[in-house]
Amino acid sequence: MKYTIGLDYGSDSCRAVIVNAESGQEIASSVKHYKRWAAGKYCDPQNNQYRQHPLDYVEALIDSVKEALSKAPAGTAENVIGMSFDTTGSTPALIDQDGQILALRPELAENPNAMFILWKDHTSIKEAAKINEIAKRWPIDYTAYEGGIYSSEWVWAKVAHVLKEDPSIRDAAYAWIEHCDWMPALITGTTKPAEIIRSRCAAGHKAMWLKEWDGLPAEDFLLEVEPLLKGFRERLFQDTHTSDVKVGNLTPEWAEKLGLTTNVAVGVGAFDCHMGAVGAEIGPKAFVRVIGTSTCDIMVVPYDKMHGKLIPGICGQVDGSVIPGMIGLEAGQSGFGDIYAWFKSVLAWPIEKLINESNLINADVKEKLIEETLDKIIPVLSKEAMAIPVSASSELAIDWMNGRRTPDANQLVKGTITGLNLASSAPKIFRALVEATAFGSKAIIDRFIENGIEIDSVIGIGGISLKSPFVMQTLADVLGMPIKVAKAEQACAFGAAMFAAVVAGLYPNIEAAQKAMGLGFISEYQPNDENHKVYMELYDKYLKLGKFTENELFS
Repeated sequence: MKYTIGLDYGSDSCRAVIVNAESGQEIASSVKHYKRWAAGKYCDPQNNQYRQHPLDYVEALIDSVKEALSKAPAGTAENVIGMSFDTTGSTPALIDQDGQILALRPELAENPNAMFILWKDHTSIKEAAKINEIAKRWPIDYTAYEGGIYSSEWVWAKVAHVLKEDPSIRDAAYAWIEHCDWMPALITGTTKPAEIIRSRCAAGHKAMWLKEWDGLPAEDFLLEVEPLLKGFRERLFQDTHTSDVKVGNLTPEWAEKLGLTTNVAVGVGAFDCHMGAVGAEIGPKAFVRVIGTSTCDIMVVPYDKMHGKLIPGICGQVDGSVIPGMIGLEAGQSGFGDIYAWFKSVLAWPIEKLINESNLINADVKEKLIEETLDKIIPVLSKEAMAIPVSASSELAIDWMNGRRTPDANQLVKGTITGLNLASSAPKIFRALVEATAFGSKAIIDRFIENGIEIDSVIGIGGISLKSPFVMQTLADVLGMPIKVAKAEQACAFGAAMFAAVVAGLYPNIEAAQKAMGLGFISEYQPNDENHKVYMELYDKYLKLGKFTENELFS
């Protein structure tokens, strides 16, 4: 047997999945949460600051791989032939001249600005706005292939912000690296800035890289964005690589740490949603939704169907970012499951406070009661909300609690809820929030279709697609389209394992790996035509409320 390992780095944890590279069967897996992140370190939610320490990533890698191997049959480790990574993005960090993340230097070990800046960090809104303003008057619009709007969730805005904000990191900052590039570089010993193999996916979608204009934006453009970026372009990269390319093999040191051999080939990394789409067996005309705390939407389009098209307001169109030989398209919502979690926390606040203050029960019972109650909030809300008839006169919400990613990125907008009355219950408000996330999804699909992109199937992956029939049925009803749910529970890690099989030489390309290893689909949601008609009335109101919210309240 030959095995590959897919490593999926999410917002909260790392998942290692060991896969039979010939059949696609999952052999073993492990999930490890980031210890410092779980403790709330280095984050300031009030100011949209979310930072992650590189040691969280390193420790999660070692612990997850070793635990997964411990669950696998004897002899598995010796037969692992490849390993690939996917990560959140854009999640960059500054590095020094030796390629070391600044937070790994003792004097900067506790400095959040020296750490990885998580995708959902929105501290660089002003820098993103400046990039957009300059790009629109520059001879070359470097945002053109990134939807025409640069986001504060992306690398150049983030790097410009931390350099401007923090003089203590400037002298040591030599270049930057994306999380998906750092992991392969680290375990193959290719961390020197000039040696680092850069991901086409990350650079094309988030760093304004394009082969046709000689790579990254010109130095004079970057200097106008932020003078402190001086010299970064020449110290970074010109070429990028697709995820079917080998970075190297495990070093002896890392082979020992992980319990593997130096025969393990390591591939070029990519962002989680792009590899997740591959794991869900994406092909032309399929719209893949990675549904979790946020969403990421992925499509692949053959060259001849994409010729001359520039789709406004999405997160980029990049040659080979998903499947080499096709154009990868990305869109998504800044908040999805996070919105449900927010509402849960609103409802949970009095529960936790009042039960903890009670003198009627002991501390152990309090803890168990709170835990049990919190675990049941979303399932109970879903059950009650599902029983509420669809109505065009019901409560209505806008899903921008964490800003808007697409269409047309704007992290300054906020969410709204309207149509409230004295009969507006928690299940009714929850239903409105679920409908809002579905309406936000339809706005994205409409943007693709309006620009001549054909969609004939929708595929859902991620925790919500597997665990929430209510959300998925609402989504199908709003879209008026069937939604298939991928069988692979860890589709992102599974896609990484597929790429690892190609990198190791088992398959000639990723399409062959998909055909051999694909697991198919576990369920399919069919739209309710009557509900869809009502939802189209509500969707029209959603668009009008969104326009009012953006133009009148947060302009």
